[in-house]
Amino acid sequence: MKLIKRTRKATIMAVALVVLGLAATAAVAVTHATIKKGLVVYFIPKDTINPYEVIADNGGKKALTALGGKVVVSSGTADTAAAQIPSIQAAIQAKANAIVVAGNDPAALCPSLAQAASAGISIVSFDSDVTCPNHLFINQANTKQIGTSEVDLLGKEIGYKGQIAILSAAATATNQNSWIAYMKQELKKPKYSGMKLVSTVYGNDDPATSRTVLLGLLSAYPHLRGIISPTTVGISTAAQYLDTHKSLLKTLTLTGLGLPSQMKSYVLDGTVKAFELWDPGNLGYLAGYAAASLASKVVALKAGATFTAGKLGTYKILPPAAGTGLSVVLGPPTVFNKANVLKYNF
Repeated sequence: MKLIKRTRKATIMAVALVVLGLAATAAVAVTHATIKKGLVVYFIPKDTINPYEVIADNGGKKALTALGGKVVVSSGTADTAAAQIPSIQAAIQAKANAIVVAGNDPAALCPSLAQAASAGISIVSFDSDVTCPNHLFINQANTKQIGTSEVDLLGKEIGYKGQIAILSAAATATNQNSWIAYMKQELKKPKYSGMKLVSTVYGNDDPATSRTVLLGLLSAYPHLRGIISPTTVGISTAAQYLDTHKSLLKTLTLTGLGLPSQMKSYVLDGTVKAFELWDPGNLGYLAGYAAASLASKVVALKAGATFTAGKLGTYKILPPAAGTGLSVVLGPPTVFNKANVLKYNF
């Protein structure tokens, strides 16, 4: 009897060890799942001429090159959904593995992106989100934080008093509208009771159009105290104009989201005191890793799932929040001024 009991115990232990061994092997398989080689990812920016978009796309290229794949950059020269749809169709025809898109319209791209998803293409949005289901948004920073910090940055510079205006990009741009919504919400706080938002204008991320609407603002509101331009094209265009009309700087302050490479001369000569941004190259790099991870099924499209993004480290997919679906946040924006603007090259 004792021999039988010992034999049974030995058998049970052996079975348990086999089960544990299988589980461990499975765990190792999941942990060491690798991204497929030869992936083709279509990057569809807002347009192909905006310096910010070019830097972001180049970040995506660096990511896919490191992973043994390639990026195809395709879009129009105008910030419209209509200019982006042919690129989505091209990605479908090319049987791309993933699409990374900066939406010029939150909903207009969804039918085409749904076709792409049905064809087995992983969908990632970055910079400017879309409202389509079954995709991951790579957010450059916390949306609310961007909107509220822009208002506070301007408020400090003008003593929280006076008329202010917003010089935005396209009227349909998801990111711009989300930031502006939080700016308006922030302005309702007692702290900003002395500041009044008098107008929001749209330059469509086109220098000529941005200059035209800027001149319209200055003409319509001669007592304007501040302008927030949450777009790199808008703020650089406005800074260029103010730099040649310095008398306006006696009463007018400009801030927003800009590239240090474009804005450093205006900061150093006092045209702009401070502005914000993140590294668009890192944004594209993160989007590239996310797209490759989804296409390779290294990470599932669900809240709580994590993936590694090369030099940037590990990121977790966040659950849907108000107005957004599943997302990943790159990190907080950096404030640039005379003390640090020369340290950044993007």
